[in-house]
Amino acid sequence: MKIWGQIILVLISVLFSIFQTLMGHERFFTLDFIIFTFIAWLVGWQYDRTRYFVKQAQASVESYKQLLDSLPNAVIIHQDNRVIYVNKEAVSMIGAKQKEEVIGTSILNYLYPEYLARLEERLKQVKKEIHPLNNIEYKFIKLDGSVFVFEGSSMYITFAGKEAVLSIGKDITERKEQTEQLLQKSEKLALLGQMAAGIAHEIRNPLTSIKGFIQLFKKEQHRVEYYDIVLSELDRINNIVGEFLVLAKPTAAVFAERDIKDLIKDVVTLINTQSILNNVQIFVEFESELPKISCEENQLKQVFLNLLKNAIEAMPSGGTIDVKVTVKEEGKISAQIIDQGIGIPNERIPTLGEPFYTTKEKGTGLGLMTCYKIIESHNGQLTIDSVMGEGTTIEIILPTITQRVFSFS
Repeated sequence: MKIWGQIILVLISVLFSIFQTLMGHERFFTLDFIIFTFIAWLVGWQYDRTRYFVKQAQASVESYKQLLDSLPNAVIIHQDNRVIYVNKEAVSMIGAKQKEEVIGTSILNYLYPEYLARLEERLKQVKKEIHPLNNIEYKFIKLDGSVFVFEGSSMYITFAGKEAVLSIGKDITERKEQTEQLLQKSEKLALLGQMAAGIAHEIRNPLTSIKGFIQLFKKEQHRVEYYDIVLSELDRINNIVGEFLVLAKPTAAVFAERDIKDLIKDVVTLINTQSILNNVQIFVEFESELPKISCEENQLKQVFLNLLKNAIEAMPSGGTIDVKVTVKEEGKISAQIIDQGIGIPNERIPTLGEPFYTTKEKGTGLGLMTCYKIIESHNGQLTIDSVMGEGTTIEIILPTITQRVFSFS
């Protein structure tokens, strides 16, 4: 520790005493001289000591900053939501070029609005805890306006003599995207396994029947009805495979401008014979001046055929089906199929559209899954609302020709 303060103050005291001696012809070594010199020495010592500790503190802060700059994680130190220090990694993460662009600004400038309540609650916890809090995720906004996910921990510290909050973490946007992709792949594999198991189960049943009747044929117990049963079971296998191929085989859909009224009229004409045989009447109601849609005509016809067929089968004692087409809102059109069938339990509705999940005795669930897939490829929505004993309403919402429609099928 340097003692320049002591030397200077004692020297001033000595020079002052010499001046008084020369001017007043007084003795040099007086009691006042001794007292003042001692006081000068004491004040100088305290001054030198203070300077030493200030330099030590400054050196400690600089070392602390160098340590923070060397960390691979982003470090943000803030006080009353104002940033008072950031390391190099944090500057890069925010999208700034220099620390000065960030220091002095409010941390709320970078926080996604939805996460404000989470941050406020977090800061309350920080002041109560001695140890760093567990990691938590926030959405932050870079200087260029892009959004990223920040995962970090916080703790209460003393920085440059002031109480502040240190937050340390990293940008995990890429990691989250990779995780989501892996989850999607995992879900697809699980779905594939589920479908494979369902197909094996569905095809095995008719094959078992066919095998039994062939064994009867070998014993020459030929009866006409046996042939009919074998043929119907073969048709069942063919239908299952056909529905599966619709899902599995990528088709080059050609979208064109179509009038939904003409499309639905064609479908109703096709299915009228089946509806009459089942004592079901289909009533169609169109709103005047409906906008046209961009669609793959055959695919949409398949959707309406499947849904109308399901509605007919849901009314074994007959009834009516109402098809209503209206403008939902600007740029969207709604087509509702309302039946008076037995209805679907609420707990089963979320699972409709899954492969081999069906309310029918001999259904595969692939038909409804195909409908969901086709409507999704048309940038539309398919929703199901049902009341047990009263009936089911299926609504299809499609974008009109005023909106661009993208197909990735």
